[in-house]
Amino acid sequence: MTEPTDTAAIAVALAELRGTMAEGFATVNGTLNLLTQRHEQTDRRIDNEAARVDQLATALDTIEKGETERQKRIDSRLDTLERNRWPLPSVAALVGVTGLGLSLWQFAAK
Repeated sequence: MTEPTDTAAIAVALAELRGTMAEGFATVNGTLNLLTQRHEQTDRRIDNEAARVDQLATALDTIEKGETERQKRIDSRLDTLERNRWPLPSVAALVGVTGLGLSLWQFAAK
């Protein structure tokens, strides 16, 4: 038979092993909790960045299409300026016809 001292030593060793195991599991559990928390924070940041990217893409599409208020004002001003520009081709034709008429008049007056 085994001696009682050996049984007591085994019981002490088992108790120490149980404490070491519990401590190890607690450490692993804490590490897993920390990793879970970091994962959730990273997911939130990724979602926020994805939302920002969507907003920027929408803004870029608006700018590319020329639908911003500033672009609409500029287009309106440009249209107004083009409508009100001085009709240079018409004036040039009128000056040419007038010059031809004066030349013919002078030629006929001689």
